[in-house]
Amino acid sequence: MKNNDWKDRLNVVYSTNPDFGYEMDNDEEQVTLDKNKQNLRVSIDKKNRGGKVVTLITGFIGTENDLKELGKLLKSKCGVGGSAKDGEIMVQGDFKTKIIELLIKEGYSKTKGIGG
Repeated sequence: MKNNDWKDRLNVVYSTNPDFGYEMDNDEEQVTLDKNKQNLRVSIDKKNRGGKVVTLITGFIGTENDLKELGKLLKSKCGVGGSAKDGEIMVQGDFKTKIIELLIKEGYSKTKGIGG
């Protein structure tokens, strides 16, 4: 017997085809790469931030939880606030050299600085 649970068919109005395959959104999170395989880029950004400077870390490949853990570590080591979402970490202030040193010390050996 085919599993025909109504919860699996939410947002589908009606289908007359008895063999219709309902597509589910199974967004699986990426697996976090090893620290030494991450290609992180550290840059300074002040666009669209009201003149405030932030240090931007991009290029992280992995789960959202691992990204937030790394962001939490960097923010606490710098003693400032920030955020971690959508594959990038923002740390308030100009901490480019300090963050590059911290990341390399943590094992992110392919970390590079971008721009001035």
